[in-house]
Amino acid sequence: MSKFFAPLLQIQVTKKSYGTRQILKNLQLSVQQGEILSLIGASGCGKSTLLSIIAGLDGNFEGQISLDGNKLQGVSRDIGFIFQEPRLFPWLTVAQNIAFDSEDASRDQPKVARLLAEVGMHGYENALPKQLSGGQAQRVAIARGLFSSPKILLLDEPFSAVDAFTRMKLQDLLINIASKHGLTIILVSHDIDEALYLSDRVVLMEQQTNQHTNHQTASIRQEFAVLQERPRKRSHTALSAMKINILESLHEAHAF
Repeated sequence: MSKFFAPLLQIQVTKKSYGTRQILKNLQLSVQQGEILSLIGASGCGKSTLLSIIAGLDGNFEGQISLDGNKLQGVSRDIGFIFQEPRLFPWLTVAQNIAFDSEDASRDQPKVARLLAEVGMHGYENALPKQLSGGQAQRVAIARGLFSSPKILLLDEPFSAVDAFTRMKLQDLLINIASKHGLTIILVSHDIDEALYLSDRVVLMEQQTNQHTNHQTASIRQEFAVLQERPRKRSHTALSAMKINILESLHEAHAF
């Protein structure tokens, strides 16, 4: 991403703690408009916590999150969040789940229909979540995340619960949606191949142990720029070489 453009999102988390346990420390990150960024690292290193802070779901931290130069406080409709599980309301239809935050659901029916068509779920408006497969439910969750026309979409391991073929289809869907809507995406993933296939930049977070307290805090260890244009071939030799570098960095960071 060009250094001559101001970042869309600026993240500064000086300190984030749960009780006496400090989770994040001195973490700074900027994200450009239209960028897809993946966060990787060991389990428990604060990736999901960071997403919650960006989304405004966790305001108990020292620091500041700015969008378009303006400080964010609380939840914003400019930021959509898609969780690991679809989290659909089982008593609502697919259409009702997507338009859950709508002030006038009947007025927004055409928008819901467009979003369902976009995620490959046309005709499922009146279906209940229990009638959907895992991949279908996550497509609905993506449509719901797009309903408020956000500038940024946050995804916390959104494809980890589906089979490999469905996962690849959902990855391609995400790339197409990002391109069509001009979305900026921040994705938490434990799958390095997924991160390299989707992202413009892969950010490795690491845990460091305080020798005095024996507590672990997380910060950014290294960033990897993925220069291959999308759509990419999953078997691209450059991606394979980057995967080796990332695995070595993970090993050095004692992530496994």
